[in-house]
Amino acid sequence: MKENEKDLYYLQGLSIPETPAPGQEPKPWQKTETIGKRVPRVDAYERVSGAAVYPSDIVLPEMIYGAILRCPHPNALVKKLDISAAIEMPGVLAVVSGSDPEARLEWNYSKEIKTALFEPHCRFEGEPVAAVAAETPYQAWDALRAVNVQYEVLPFVADERDALKKNAPSVHAGGNLLKTEKYERGNVEKGFIDADVVLEENYRTQCELHTPLELHGCVAQWNGDRLTLWESTQGVYAVQEKVAEVLGMPLSKVRVIGRYMGGGFGSKLQAGKYTIIAALLAKKAARPVKLFLTREETYLAVGNRPPNDMRLKAGVKKDGTLTALDFCCTGTGGAYPSGGTSLVDWLIRDLYKCPNVRTECTDVYIHAGPARPFRAPGHPQAAWALEQMMDALAKAIHMDPVELRLKNIPDFSQAKEGNPPYTTTGLRQCLEEGARAFGWEEARKKSAPSSGAGHIKRGVGMASCLWFVGGGWPPSTVILKLFSDGSMNLNMGASDIGTGTKTVMALVAAEELGIRPEMIEIEHADTGTTQYATPSGGSKTVPTEAPTVRAAAISIKQQLLEMAAKDLQEEVVALSFKDGNVYSTKEPSKKIRIADISGLKKRGVIVGVGYRGPNPENKSINPFAAQFCEVEVNTKTGEVKILRFLGTNDSGRVMDRLTYDSQVIGGITMGIGLAMTEYRVLDRNQTGKMLNRNWHDYKLPTAMDVPDDIVSLPIELVDTQANTTGAKGLGEPVTIPTAPAIANAVYHATGIRITETPISPGKLIRLLAESRKEG
Repeated sequence: MKENEKDLYYLQGLSIPETPAPGQEPKPWQKTETIGKRVPRVDAYERVSGAAVYPSDIVLPEMIYGAILRCPHPNALVKKLDISAAIEMPGVLAVVSGSDPEARLEWNYSKEIKTALFEPHCRFEGEPVAAVAAETPYQAWDALRAVNVQYEVLPFVADERDALKKNAPSVHAGGNLLKTEKYERGNVEKGFIDADVVLEENYRTQCELHTPLELHGCVAQWNGDRLTLWESTQGVYAVQEKVAEVLGMPLSKVRVIGRYMGGGFGSKLQAGKYTIIAALLAKKAARPVKLFLTREETYLAVGNRPPNDMRLKAGVKKDGTLTALDFCCTGTGGAYPSGGTSLVDWLIRDLYKCPNVRTECTDVYIHAGPARPFRAPGHPQAAWALEQMMDALAKAIHMDPVELRLKNIPDFSQAKEGNPPYTTTGLRQCLEEGARAFGWEEARKKSAPSSGAGHIKRGVGMASCLWFVGGGWPPSTVILKLFSDGSMNLNMGASDIGTGTKTVMALVAAEELGIRPEMIEIEHADTGTTQYATPSGGSKTVPTEAPTVRAAAISIKQQLLEMAAKDLQEEVVALSFKDGNVYSTKEPSKKIRIADISGLKKRGVIVGVGYRGPNPENKSINPFAAQFCEVEVNTKTGEVKILRFLGTNDSGRVMDRLTYDSQVIGGITMGIGLAMTEYRVLDRNQTGKMLNRNWHDYKLPTAMDVPDDIVSLPIELVDTQANTTGAKGLGEPVTIPTAPAIANAVYHATGIRITETPISPGKLIRLLAESRKEG
């Protein structure tokens, strides 16, 4: 290294945050130098250049390819399975099915529901029946076609609205009712008596599918009795645990690597049957096996956002005070327990101040693929109902929709046990500052339905939300290694699921130690070499891992101060950091470069270990958000064009403004899909099969559907109670209110209330025609 480059590892002209004594909590950051700025991702070049190696990019010597034969019926018994012809096909090296002793494994959907890995009673289209590994993918798929399966096709139920009807086909022996959950506080009947206005409406959200860009799958390789998996996953340790459990192996014998992942949205929080099948094929063939699902398979077998049918009755006084909310919901997670109504009623319970609330959620089975968590499970469905009802109530009492929400903002959680206060409550600021920045009042006047006689109508709408969690939680362990030249290695088990986790963690270490972020090398998401971390989901990764990284950085600083104290012959309490030096606060000219500290030079590396501490007791950590949008409706064609969106979020401290804004834009885009284009189509009456399992017929929003005017407006209330970095979750809240904001804008433009997703042109034009006839 050249002499004039020796200090380039350290940021110049700034003071590093004060180092707490061992055992003491660090003070909140004040003015920050790297945190909160617009910083490009630390792995940006790798991602955009194609140099990043995703699990689906892995190629190993002698690797072969796996494929899974799936049941083509929604309900069928496998009566006979003949794989003899498949075994003789060119290139085939392994075939596994339920008849193989090594494949007779148990797969748990819950404590109550357990099936075989290759379950002979196939309860949804796409259930695995057999699998093949061959020299090429084409040979593997050819071999699957040679497998002879005789099915006994059984009656099916493909819609949750039919599941509890008399004589409906049973998914399981006990019938189709999975569970009913009830919640109540106050006196709902009295609440309706006290109301000046009572409204009731039915709502429905269709089933939505994850469809991440990188398909689900893995590469499996055995080395003796050790199994290594390269998996596209949101949590390598979660996959390790499931695989070890199913295969009956010690955790130490299963290594899972997942450094890059091309999208998951909750569908990759767990291992799939495909993971186990890949391992079995690799063992049988004695070759590494690559098994990634086709796009069509992912539509059937690896998750969805459940459909929900909701009824909401609400009472309000003329001054805007909510008096009662009564909510019923039916949903389905498919053929197995997977959260068909999980958290669907949480916004009803907790978003707005209301003394009298009653909810009842009924989860049922149908013959369809199991659900998996999908960005803010349950919340977008509830918001679709609640936020449209709030607008309807506001109209009924002649109050602005924003004002009605402002009248009913709680400062504590009404639904959590003990009614804990929120650590920060930014909903009021989200509403007020968002309305001001959007130009809400002026836009509503300009976009009034009565304005203009043409067939193009404009409308504005808004909606708000909270997210059930978002404060992170233990456990988490991070190891930092500071090298003698001032560069650093950051070691953590968490996955970066595309949200910029690695970048944020590098910024935390850089902020605390004064190191340039580009001097930090990151190791992550490898159970063989990195530290334990829970899966990256639930908007928990930044508020979980960032305080852990900060704790590890503080440990390094404490060690450096002790070493420097010996060199400078000073007390530790009299030392501080600046510009890559440790100096005496009593005599600032008395200093030593960090790289020259004798203890560091002698050791070569200083290791700091950080752990995630517990969340504060009796406090509720929740992100809040509000969104505003403007639409243009062609009343002749039913087409809706979204003109602009503004999202405000109280997610605590902004860690990296660039990734923050990207999250907001991405979340709104996903919400537009739920509102406007996305839904699963099952043949409800004849076959029970999915009819739109491809990207052509399942309509994801494209650049043509998303406005170029999307504004992200952070409401930066640093949450010092939540954790030592002041950050709360962001990923989920940015999707929750989008769909109802659009629906409210369409209503404002047309006077038509769309209660079922998606808002398609055909549906809207039909309702417009009906309204004209009634008029």
